[in-house]
Amino acid sequence: MLLALPIGGALTTALLRRAPWAQWIALGTTLLTVLLSLLIVAAFDSEQTGFQLIDAANWIVGLNIGYVLGVDGISLLFLPATALLFCGAVIAGWRIRAAAAPLSPGLYFALLLLLEAATLAVFCALDTILFFFCWEFTLLPLYFLVSLWGVGAARQTAAVRYFLVMLASGVPLLFGLLAMAFGHAESTGTLAFDLPTLLATPLPVATQYVVFLLLLVGFAAKVPLVPLHTWLPSLAMGAPAAITALIVGLKLGAYGLIRLAIPLAPIAARDLHWLLAGCGTLAILYGAVAAMAHSNLRGMLAYTSLSHVGLVVLALASFSASALQGALLQLLNFSVAAGGGFLVLAFLQRRSGSTDIAQLGGVMRSMPLLAGFFLLFGLAGIGLPGTSGFPGELLIIVAALHSHTGAGLAALFGTVLAAAAFLAPFRRAFLGPLRNAEIAAGEDLLPREKAVLLVPALLILAVGVYPMPILELLRPTAEAWVAALAGL
Repeated sequence: MLLALPIGGALTTALLRRAPWAQWIALGTTLLTVLLSLLIVAAFDSEQTGFQLIDAANWIVGLNIGYVLGVDGISLLFLPATALLFCGAVIAGWRIRAAAAPLSPGLYFALLLLLEAATLAVFCALDTILFFFCWEFTLLPLYFLVSLWGVGAARQTAAVRYFLVMLASGVPLLFGLLAMAFGHAESTGTLAFDLPTLLATPLPVATQYVVFLLLLVGFAAKVPLVPLHTWLPSLAMGAPAAITALIVGLKLGAYGLIRLAIPLAPIAARDLHWLLAGCGTLAILYGAVAAMAHSNLRGMLAYTSLSHVGLVVLALASFSASALQGALLQLLNFSVAAGGGFLVLAFLQRRSGSTDIAQLGGVMRSMPLLAGFFLLFGLAGIGLPGTSGFPGELLIIVAALHSHTGAGLAALFGTVLAAAAFLAPFRRAFLGPLRNAEIAAGEDLLPREKAVLLVPALLILAVGVYPMPILELLRPTAEAWVAALAGL
């Protein structure tokens, strides 16, 4: 039902000729998706460490490929986070207009709902080929959303670059999944693509190295990790801000590392811990420095997210339950903090026509609510105590200092740089004198915009003050994940 609902909504909105109907149906679909995701959370037994709510059917019988869905403690909370972020994206695109020739007003929302279905399926897929199918399918709606509804003349270049980079990274990803299945066949005599079976049967050590490196390259482009991040600046500037919120807020690449790359090749991952720690540290420092040099709020926020996701990769190199809890909490924080920040920028760009720092100034005077929400999301992103970014960041840094002291110290320095990269542009763009007539006459947040920003803002404060319920929900699965890596 969770996957069928947005698909049905997409088919409905694609046929509509009146924009108001398409907008309301898309919003209703995303709200129902949020409700279904919360029902899944309510039905989940947090004391169990295996996969639950499994939905399985044969797909390609000759190759033992199945339609298998399910959730565990790792993937569970990504479902409501994804649904909530897509709900915000629908509202942010309420009156969006295609940059190209006039198109059906429902097409934008149809593509958005198809992207939601594919993204949710990535988090639920328990068959590696089904996972790859949904992973690649996300590229199709994203390409059209960016190229047709993007910003400026560079939108098509950004769409093509993103599509080609992700398509190229899918090649090693597919080879890694096939190598895993063939390695299982050598050990047991049968091909296997379903995740529970693969996790229960360790691969030969030599095969693990091949699988881990291929999956690492395949997921690194989506994380993104340096130097496979080249699509990020152009996409952050050329895509609609609401679409950038989805791409930056939902770190599918980091989820892939946690879900597939490390558990399915644990010996190789442990032996190559230095590679994970190095990639994470490089992303932390590079993203922070690049954010400080950027002159646009969208580019700045994209690069700070690159710095913060480096913390997640560094956490995975620690191979501890607390580090994994921190990494998952940080990934969830991206959905509300980075995603919420880009939604605010979507509302700001609609009012001012630009998110370039030099053309802004004094936004706090005319739009105090908008500026206040952006400040809260930014502070959550840099891990201010009392926000949802602090508990995860603290767990990660403590684990990193214990397992990789040098990388942990570099991460501490990187967090300071990331804070400076956010606070200095915020001061120039939102405080000070008014320099733009459109900003001076700009209307503050509308009721529907307040509503969509209030939910992540409350989540940021609630989790920042009392993160224990989420940490306890993640604890059994995190401990089982680490125990499986240790061979216990």
